[in-house]
Amino acid sequence: MSFYFEFHPLNLPMQNTNQDSSATRTKDAAQTYDSIVIGSGAGGLATAICLARAGKKVVVLEQHDVPGGWCHSFYLNGHRFTPGVHYVGLMAEGEATNDLYRGLGIANELVFFRMNPDAYEHVRIGQERFDFPANLDLLIERLSARFPKEKKQIYNYLHLTRKVSEELYSLPYFKGFWQKLTIPFKTKHFGKYGMFSVRKVIGWHIKNPLLKNILNIQCGDHGVQPKKVPFVMHSALMYHYFDGGYYPMGGGGALIKAMTNTLKKNGGELRTSTAVSKILLEGDTQKKAVGVTLSNGENLYAGNIVSNADVGITYNDLVGRENLSRKFQKKLANTKYSSTSLMLFLIVDMDLRAAGLDSGNIWMMPNKDTDDFYDSMLASDISQGDAFEGMFVSCTTLKDPSSFDGKHHSIEAITLVDYKAFEKFKNEGQERSQAYLDFKELLMQKMINGLEKAIPGISKHIVQKDLGTPLTNKYYVNTTDGNIYGTEKSLKHIGPFAYKAKSEIENLYLCGASILSHGVAGVSHSGVDTAAQILGCDPDELKKPQEDQHIRIYEAEDASDYPEWMLKKIAVKTARTKSKTQEINS
Repeated sequence: MSFYFEFHPLNLPMQNTNQDSSATRTKDAAQTYDSIVIGSGAGGLATAICLARAGKKVVVLEQHDVPGGWCHSFYLNGHRFTPGVHYVGLMAEGEATNDLYRGLGIANELVFFRMNPDAYEHVRIGQERFDFPANLDLLIERLSARFPKEKKQIYNYLHLTRKVSEELYSLPYFKGFWQKLTIPFKTKHFGKYGMFSVRKVIGWHIKNPLLKNILNIQCGDHGVQPKKVPFVMHSALMYHYFDGGYYPMGGGGALIKAMTNTLKKNGGELRTSTAVSKILLEGDTQKKAVGVTLSNGENLYAGNIVSNADVGITYNDLVGRENLSRKFQKKLANTKYSSTSLMLFLIVDMDLRAAGLDSGNIWMMPNKDTDDFYDSMLASDISQGDAFEGMFVSCTTLKDPSSFDGKHHSIEAITLVDYKAFEKFKNEGQERSQAYLDFKELLMQKMINGLEKAIPGISKHIVQKDLGTPLTNKYYVNTTDGNIYGTEKSLKHIGPFAYKAKSEIENLYLCGASILSHGVAGVSHSGVDTAAQILGCDPDELKKPQEDQHIRIYEAEDASDYPEWMLKKIAVKTARTKSKTQEINS
């Protein structure tokens, strides 16, 4: 599922709003840092950890009352939800994400559950069903058995995605003049297919429409439909999950807790409920970042400013377009942002395993051309129809068995929508209008009706429900038009065309979903790369796995190897719920 929208710059006054005489005054040492990081998402925290570990005085500023950005967790009636973390790939020993967390020094605090290896993705296209196994050879075998006439092309296409991805990941490792001369020869597949869309390349290989839809189902992970997403981008995403998906025990909040703990151990500082209103600039041309002004009027100063905020927020609001070059202003005005979403959060007292669910994700869409379906979702009137046909469904209590209390399951269901449907409510404050609340209730029921098709009877077992809208995204995570993946992941906004970590403003850097890559792992890699630029070193030096750091990984579907402490935790949680139930019934 995906759609995009045209960005419209804010009507800001064209004046030097960032010029502040206090920026040139004598600065209080207590208010001066080596680096200030704006935003405590995984990318910003990764940058801060690397800088603090290098002995730099670092502060991370977060506008929300909890850190984490999209990775933060929240609770409804004691049940945990994480809006932006649903699975992570390449987590096995020796794989890229595992090595990254070991390199950051957070691995010892993390526990991950491997999702169902036989079906980490359940694909439901109309009445058709297909399961993605956590093994490329088995995936090819399974698809070939289902579509025997395309057996050879299935093999060729999926191996092409692997070759392109491996060549893409190899690019940073070409060092020196002579090695770089060999790039065209050693990355020939990447070079040949780099400028084409998924729709174009898959069309050269695959003819069966259903097979195309199955292979394109993960487009929802970058929010761009096949005719717009570059083949290289989609290949890298598929490669990330070829060996399956993993979910952190404790949700995304556990990952953030490990990062903030490590930041503080290295002397870094974190401030929540601390919004930045502007980035302070000085110099004759206002081209040097020297600090930030907080929403309470306080100024903080630093040798470097790193923004983990959305690029639109960073440049339009915090820097001010008037302080950017004409060329960059044009780029900013033409920037398209990724899709936004509706997120349904449910607590249910239903036996979901008996209903056929497990730790694997569920992807739903009608049996029609993926591009056509995405186009149909672009309609700004999303109130039409009884149910949303395209949804991503995740049961966190099956992915993280330690969170299950023996009775209640937590479900997160997501559909991508057009922000235009919410523009009429965008100027409302925290006190929402009745019109907005009624609209939200209508959409929540549409979400539940769609979920009913995946899990029949679930609507009768809802204990608590809530819905996050694009305005919710904008309020809590502060992204342009509530986008969930940063800039749109089309050819115009990735690779050499993406926003750079080093901005045209001296001492101002960026990291996050719009810089290197999106996703939990992608933004963390981005944060490390940005820190490396500031420190003048190779990112691999900062990512080198620490020998004393190791991630504990268990099977979500098999409790036989769970340690005693985990079994005890599950038993206590289950006993507590059982006791409460007995009290209510007595």
